[in-house]
Amino acid sequence: MKTNFRKNLSILLSFILVLSFSHVMGAESINFRKKKKAKTQQVIDTLKYNVYKGKIKNIETGEALIFVNISVNNSNVATVSNSDGEFLLKIAKNSDVKTLTVSHIGFKNKDFAISNLKPRKNVLELESAIIPLGEINVYPHDPLFLVRSILNRVAKNYTLDPNVMKGFYRETIKRNRTYVALSEAVVNINKSGYRQMRDDQVQIFKGRKSQDVKKMDTLLFKLQGGPNTTLLLDVIKNPYNLLSGDFIENYDYTFKNITKLNNKIHYVIEFKQKEGVDLPLYYGLFYIDANNLALSSAKFSLNMENESEVRRMFIRKKPSGVKVTPLSADYIVNYQEKNGKWYFTYARGELKFKCNWKRKLFNSKFSVMTEMAITDRTDAEVVRFKGKERFKSNQVMSDEIGSFSDKNFWGASNTIEPDQSIESAIKKLKRKGK
Repeated sequence: MKTNFRKNLSILLSFILVLSFSHVMGAESINFRKKKKAKTQQVIDTLKYNVYKGKIKNIETGEALIFVNISVNNSNVATVSNSDGEFLLKIAKNSDVKTLTVSHIGFKNKDFAISNLKPRKNVLELESAIIPLGEINVYPHDPLFLVRSILNRVAKNYTLDPNVMKGFYRETIKRNRTYVALSEAVVNINKSGYRQMRDDQVQIFKGRKSQDVKKMDTLLFKLQGGPNTTLLLDVIKNPYNLLSGDFIENYDYTFKNITKLNNKIHYVIEFKQKEGVDLPLYYGLFYIDANNLALSSAKFSLNMENESEVRRMFIRKKPSGVKVTPLSADYIVNYQEKNGKWYFTYARGELKFKCNWKRKLFNSKFSVMTEMAITDRTDAEVVRFKGKERFKSNQVMSDEIGSFSDKNFWGASNTIEPDQSIESAIKKLKRKGK
């Protein structure tokens, strides 16, 4: 069991770290490994779309709301607010859409007229959702039954047809409080149906990167698999040891509370691994739609108590003379319902760890983060990517894309607005790259 467990867990973790001594002295421009067609390099005419920037706030407290979903009604266009609550949304000028909907766990959905938005400094406020007891018809006396129902109802709740999605992917490496590497990409995704045995496929449409190797303590960190592994956080498609029948019995489940998401009542189920299970599992929260028992969100973290086992799961390779200790591993995955079916929309993972050198007095702490937001989707003309077009699970994205470019690099593609610390890092890394 231990061998199979470790194999499955390493797939779900979203981070496979390759550590080696660095021989690079500064930020370096690396072109695409394969020349992309001219269309991926063109600057898209900015006259063809409108850009809206703003911030999502709690109307009662004024606090910024992070990882909030912003979707354009009567379209598949969407984005997500960043860790400062800021968002960026691009909508084609010839589109006839009128409103967008902002939704977040524990808050009431709210529609906003697009015609009332300004190019910058929009403030969109959400009101907390209070659940009247009269709305609760079925009380979840058996939380384990609810968890089992998630997988039992996959065919009913989640789309069984393949989709072509466009997403924005970002990965960062931070040493202490300073960003030392950042890579971003717009990706095309061939998302197989939730009962299909096929893996999801990723194709990098356009990307950029930069890094400051001098601040990495002569270590070069690489995230193997990039957007492929972030897609594996889709725990409905890849239940493995979090939701699969083989591992459900390894957890204790308790009913925590009731909240609202997308104006729908959700049960909040807390879970943690049982006493006596010797291998590291997870603890966290499931948000389950009370009406159809679909999982709409999951927030979970890895139990780090078994330090040596966790280290073996994360670290693929490292140089001698340094001890790498994972400190925490935290994950989020969100789904959104449309026309009675639920779709993967967002995933984020963050790993923190420290490096101790044998001949150094102080250790270094690193934080590695990946996130992906689905910004567009269609189920028309779904064609599998050919082998040469796909980004493979053994590739490192920062090895495949070029350095930072002009300010209009992303064109009309919807992206996640950089938070303040990332924005500062981008400016510094661009200067070093020049």
